[in-house]
Amino acid sequence: MTEVETISNIDLPILDKSGKQVDTLQIDPALLGGEIRFSLLKQAYVITHGNQRQGSARTKSRGMVQGSTRKLYKQKGTGNARAGASRTLIRKGGGVAFAKNRTREDFRSKMTKKMRRLANRNALLAKLVDGEVKCLTDLGMDAPRTKDMISLLGAIGIDRTCLMALDAGNRNAALSARNIESVDTIRVAQLNAFELLNHRYLVIDRASLESFLDGSCFPANEDATKEVA
Repeated sequence: MTEVETISNIDLPILDKSGKQVDTLQIDPALLGGEIRFSLLKQAYVITHGNQRQGSARTKSRGMVQGSTRKLYKQKGTGNARAGASRTLIRKGGGVAFAKNRTREDFRSKMTKKMRRLANRNALLAKLVDGEVKCLTDLGMDAPRTKDMISLLGAIGIDRTCLMALDAGNRNAALSARNIESVDTIRVAQLNAFELLNHRYLVIDRASLESFLDGSCFPANEDATKEVA
């Protein structure tokens, strides 16, 4: 696999809720970086994953473990191996050698805003190239109903982990999908490389996808059109 892969124009099928193709959306790869940058995607994934670590792991040293310091039995005459206190490092329930007891480990690192935005768009480009984006005409629902959402996902061929990108006002779809195993929801404006790469499929409606591509789903001070500048 090469480090950079150039992409031609993408024709994305638009599906209805029964899984039938009703239209096609042509996407210019230049809007998403023009080429897949594998090293950038890995860097974005690793940094986001590291930033989610709490850094609060702790272990107790021998002096922190509760228990007696008395020698378990006399040194000689029992036929047993020599033994000290019950809190020794080699016994179950004892302390840990070189225990972790620092206040907090910081695993956070940063990417520049330009790199982060490009990585987010590049991850979407990778999904499009692999045919893992399911774009529907509409994801609206009259009422929250998990059974209907399961039927919809089955109709469009979702058989692995799935990320649903929803408009902020589409609450019924979010409620319908939240109890389905291996399905996560996210707002369109919050799509990022880590979540895209962490799921096999992306399910999104046409209006939301177009708003992500032209940057209209982002706040004015977070203009997404600057990502590939």
